[in-house]
This record gives sequence, structure tokens and C-alpha cells, in this order.
Amino acid sequence: MSESHKSCPECGDRIKGRADKKFCSDACRNSYNNKLNSDVNATVRNINNSLRKNRRVLESLWQVDKDFVRVSLAQLSKAGFDFNYFTQIYTTKTGNVYFYIYDFGYRKLEEEKYLIVRNKTE
Repeated sequence: MSESHKSCPECGDRIKGRADKKFCSDACRNSYNNKLNSDVNATVRNINNSLRKNRRVLESLWQVDKDFVRVSLAQLSKAGFDFNYFTQIYTTKTGNVYFYIYDFGYRKLEEEKYLIVRNKTE
């Protein structure tokens, strides 16, 4: 197919310019790719929102002068914490399992009690 017969997959206009050009403009390229990725972006956006919310909850319960904080399941639930979203799992040499949301971690202690820790990366 020659350059003169190529049409933009977004708007259908004739493409002018380089032989390997696929869209007539940056606006059409962006629009096409946004439509193509919209479902994926919505999923990623929702997961990131849940992760950010979980981190905000842990941060709101954090006490700056402490190495760890004990909280109840009720406190976490009332603040809207979602246990389904975390960024990593860390198991200590003694077998304690911590679930991390970026720099904040938590682990279940006993029934309805949790320990919150924070990695100091500064």
C-alpha cells in the first residue's frame, strides 16, 4: 500500500508524511491508544486507588515516635482498610508474615489485633 492511500485508524483521514507513520496527528494517536487501553487503565486505576487508601489508613494510625503500633480490626475496618490490596508479603526468619503497602506493613497478632510497622527508607 502506498503512502498516498494510507488512512488514519482513528479518524479515517489521509496520512501525510513518513512512510511508516500510522496516524494523521498526535491527537488521533492519543485518542486511539486511550480507547485501546481504557479497560486496562480502569482496572489499574482502581487497584492503585485501593492501595493509596490502604496506605493512608495505616499512616493515619501511625504514631511518629513509635517503632510499631497495635490497632484493632475495628479501627482498620472503620477507616475503610481493604485487606485484599497490598504491595508485597514479607516473612521473617521466625515465620511472622507481614503484608506491606509500600512502606507500611501490618501483621495479625491475635484475634482482631494487628501490628503496624514502617520501613524507614530515609
